Amino acid sequence: MQITKHTDLRDGSSCELDFDEANGWLRAIWLGYVDPTEAYNGAARYLQAMQGLRCPYLLNDNSRLSGPWFDSVEWLRSVWAPQAERLGLRYIAHVAQPQDLLDQAASLSGTSFGDTLHLQLFDDVASAEEWLQHMQAHS
Repeated sequence: MQITKHTDLRDGSSCELDFDEANGWLRAIWLGYVDPTEAYNGAARYLQAMQGLRCPYLLNDNSRLSGPWFDSVEWLRSVWAPQAERLGLRYIAHVAQPQDLLDQAASLSGTSFGDTLHLQLFDDVASAEEWLQHMQAHS
């Protein structure tokens, strides 16, 4: 079930947020070149959606992004993550852009996203889905 989708009319990039009813998690799908403003807005739309859903699982799919990854890890850690945690988020499966997996792992290593918020990086969607299913089975 699609919750929200924003498409940048200038270049066709988009951020879509769906609730995957079959699996019981939220799925954020980022496409194209997403500039920092779009990234902040997409993250804010996620928080708005969480107001009513309170879903503990998020699959954040960056596998089809082009250009640089959203580079504000400090903002995600200090502003976004505490709000998401208060709204019930517990597990984030983050699928990185294939060429950026090592850079993203380095930028996120040692970064705390809260006491109860667990972030795991993946290089493919299937592995991320498998991890979320495992987390659901053991929660």
